Amino acid sequence: MVKWAGGDVTAPAVGEGRRGVVVGGVAVGLAGVVALHGVIPNSPGRVGSLVESFLPWSGVAVVLLFVVALVRRSGVGLVALLLPVGVWVHAFGGLLLPAPGADTGARELVVVQHNVSDENPDPAGTARALLAAGGDLVALEEVVVPALAVYEDILRDDYPHHVVHGTVGLWSKYPIRDEQLVDIRPRAFEDGWSRGLRAVVRTPYGDVAAYVAHLPSVRLGAGGLASSARDESARMLGEIVRGEEVKTVILMGDLNSTVDDRGLHPLTSQLNVAERGFAFSYPAALPLARIDQVLARSADVSHIRTLPATGSDHLPVAARVTLDPLPPSGRLAP
Repeated sequence: MVKWAGGDVTAPAVGEGRRGVVVGGVAVGLAGVVALHGVIPNSPGRVGSLVESFLPWSGVAVVLLFVVALVRRSGVGLVALLLPVGVWVHAFGGLLLPAPGADTGARELVVVQHNVSDENPDPAGTARALLAAGGDLVALEEVVVPALAVYEDILRDDYPHHVVHGTVGLWSKYPIRDEQLVDIRPRAFEDGWSRGLRAVVRTPYGDVAAYVAHLPSVRLGAGGLASSARDESARMLGEIVRGEEVKTVILMGDLNSTVDDRGLHPLTSQLNVAERGFAFSYPAALPLARIDQVLARSADVSHIRTLPATGSDHLPVAARVTLDPLPPSGRLAP
């Protein structure tokens, strides 16, 4: 601090003022990234998608800046931090809210989604863990022989209806009809790559078009994020869902992307995402992002949460999906 001649009035030293400006500048920049991430270019290296994949973690940066501002006693920095705090709360604060209370009158389904891993050493234990979640629908990816027989055997009693195409499967408490393969294979991939299915589930609340998908993996290297195949597959799936004639749609799967990533825009632009819960699912040892998703049309994904770890490198997730109410007549819409 410095003292003015002839009085006791003090003013911040130049160094302290500069430190406050630095903290404030970083805070404003962070707020800009969260609020305007859509304008970050995706070339080169799909940097925009990479930033969007970890947007929720910007809250950690806000906390660190707050600590720095306190340590340096920077009033300017503390005031500037109100901007990224407000932006972050607006973008992600709702996900922190507790799960809504049970509504006995709601038209609700519980959906379990899990990439079980093709290298899972304990498929039987994984199947029993999924049973404990008590879902109405269970969607699995990376289902391979001979583990498939294990899942079928253990899930059979609780889920008498199931369908498997390629390495993805759907188990249901309710009857399934019109099941079919969904072709989301990128053009550069070999024939036989099969990671999508559709089936109509006859729930107590009417027909639901259930999709299970496993989009191509992404890789992070020196050239940035390699996600072109995933993005192509997402576009193909988005077009298929857009043409779906059944009103209510539930999409479950390992989409290898977060809902903030523009790579999933063909899906998130027409489907509702989870309203509450972060449910970071990957990697299981240190979950950093939720790439296992439950999305819906004519329904709300009111809450999503992770389940205990299994033998997979992903955590399972369970979501509560609340279907749109019946029309005033009380009858199901055609």
